[in-house]
Amino acid sequence: MKLVFAGTPEVAVPALDALIASDRHEVAAVITRPDAPAGRGRRLVASPVAERAEEAGIEVLKPARPRDEDFLARLREIAPDCCPVVAYGALLPKTALDVPARGWVNLHFSLLPAWRGAAPVQHAVMAGDEVTGASTFLIEEGLDSGPVYGVLTEEVRPTDTSGDLLTRLAFAGAGLLAATMDGIEDGTLHAVPQPGEGVTLAPKITVEDAQVQWSAPALRVDRVVRGCTPAPGAWTLFRGERLKLVQAVPVLDRTDLAPGELSVGKNNVYAGTGSHAVELLWVQPQGKKPMKAADWARGVRIAHGELLGL
Repeated sequence: MKLVFAGTPEVAVPALDALIASDRHEVAAVITRPDAPAGRGRRLVASPVAERAEEAGIEVLKPARPRDEDFLARLREIAPDCCPVVAYGALLPKTALDVPARGWVNLHFSLLPAWRGAAPVQHAVMAGDEVTGASTFLIEEGLDSGPVYGVLTEEVRPTDTSGDLLTRLAFAGAGLLAATMDGIEDGTLHAVPQPGEGVTLAPKITVEDAQVQWSAPALRVDRVVRGCTPAPGAWTLFRGERLKLVQAVPVLDRTDLAPGELSVGKNNVYAGTGSHAVELLWVQPQGKKPMKAADWARGVRIAHGELLGL
């Protein structure tokens, strides 16, 4: 099939690579979000998908809005058979959805209908799911509600951050998307409607969602830290400034600390929760780089009984 691939961040690059490498399909063009300011200089930078497509000599389309008529006209000129999508980052209007004869097929990082929305992996980690996965489905106008072509499953490991899990799903999902394109092309694969039960939503995680509540059990604190790593980053307040929590682990045998209370040993920093303590391993003070929590604690000279979260 002639394909036009839509995607933006680094997590979409493995799928683009898999389709470029396919000897059954042609990636005729790539659609991605416009260049965005990045770094201290706020210089405009192309998306990872745009950079990869340009390396491969593939035409790159960067519409400000997918409903722009110039973009739609070019898409109709290319006349793709199918448009595979991975984390494109913009809603597709019906005028765009109607262009490819075999539709737009999204690789979504959950086992649909669970975790429909922008942040399925983060929500899976924060909810304590033991198994998640990826699904390919035919995009319709509803939110991730279209019929499903294929799925794969992936174990959520006890120490997984959302970044760890998303990286594994990106590579495994690339194979699933390529296989889905093959099955659509040869007519052996047919989309199956999603069940009406088991629908959960995964909206974008906000900075407010990432604030650690020390009155919650240690297990919940652990899930929030892992689920919000690397973005937007779990955080708390310390002496009125934000402190990011990069890595923390529950300590089952320590229950003597009040919620948010800090205890500092020679090489360890503990914080109380609503159940047992967590050990802070890596933190990031405001305006600084990540550092070992023990080094941070020595630098700020934590007083006895001092609290996080105030």
